[in-house]
This record gives sequence, C-alpha cells and structure tokens, in this order.
Amino acid sequence: MFDLLEIKVLPPGPRWTATVRFLVNGEDLVEEGADGGGRGPYAADVLPAGRPSPLRATEEARRLELGEPECTGGCCRFLTVVVQRCGGIVQWSDWELPAKAPARLLDLHFDADQYDAEVARAEADRATDS
Repeated sequence: MFDLLEIKVLPPGPRWTATVRFLVNGEDLVEEGADGGGRGPYAADVLPAGRPSPLRATEEARRLELGEPECTGGCCRFLTVVVQRCGGIVQWSDWELPAKAPARLLDLHFDADQYDAEVARAEADRATDS
C-alpha cells in the first residue's frame, strides 16, 4: 500500500511569508518532524513561479528541506529528506531531523502518478495565487 501525499500552502502570517505543509496519510510532517512551533519551507522556494518545483521527483536522488524548528534550522538543523523516483514509485528516505525532533520518520513510498498529480495541483494552485 502506498502513502498518500497532500501539499497545503498556508497563507502569510505575522512571522513568515506563505509556507508549505506536507500531509502524509493525513499527518503533518512538520508537526511530527520539526515540532509544533516550526514551519514548513517557504512556498516561493518549493512552488516557484515560472519553473518546476524541486518537489518533482526524478531518478536522481536529491535532498529537500521540508521544514525547520521554531528555534531555526541554523541552530538546531532542518527537517530534510532525500526524494527519488524509482520506476512507478517516489520514495522519501534518509531523513535528517532537527536536534530535538519529537519523532523518528520512516521511509515513505508514493504512487508516482498520484505524487506527480499532487505536485502539479499544488504548482497550479500556487500559480493562480501569485
């Protein structure tokens, strides 16, 4: 059974511009991996206007920043993951968690078609918001 990804863009707030949250199987990865006071990456970085999102999975593995704790990633490390496409599967693995992360995150496996559709939907939604 595959994991299910949902990408949510949160509106700008008093401290940050628009940020992104990643829900996997209904659970917020930033809440789990960076703590409740942390933030996801800036929407402009992971859903940039006019170019493909770095969330798009390719056969070449690459590390992506998915969040940081409230005290900042420069202090306590960022929440990062390696993203790679393996045939019809997109894998998120080799997690790096902030120093005081409340949980350990397991490898995730997404159906590549569902993953691609969700990234494309988020890119399109972001393009209409800009």
